Amino acid sequence: MGLFSGLMGHGSEIDGSEVERLTEGLLVEGERVTHAFRVVRDSFVFTDRRLIIIDIQGMTGSKVDYRTIPYRAIVGFSVETAGTLDFDAELKIWVSGSPAPIEKTLKRGTDMRAIQRCLAAGACR
Repeated sequence: MGLFSGLMGHGSEIDGSEVERLTEGLLVEGERVTHAFRVVRDSFVFTDRRLIIIDIQGMTGSKVDYRTIPYRAIVGFSVETAGTLDFDAELKIWVSGSPAPIEKTLKRGTDMRAIQRCLAAGACR
């Protein structure tokens, strides 16, 4: 991902070495990453068992929120692409037991279809 794309928040797939760094100590034995995307500082890691949302927080990025969502807990999701005058795309994931969805704002240019395919493939297991 180029510097300009990164600054603008365009999402792209993450390469293998970066995925290894992001998931170090997170995966259980036998779990494998199928896809991973980065949008600005946040990452979406799809494994064969779950979705891991890595949310880098604060100015220094030293605070990190790791949210794990087993695919069996996903009851629905919605993807709204950016429009002509709307520069942000939106991802909502409904999880069983929670009335409010997990919401993430993504920038124009994020490969929303790839994220949607990964969610559908995982949730339909």
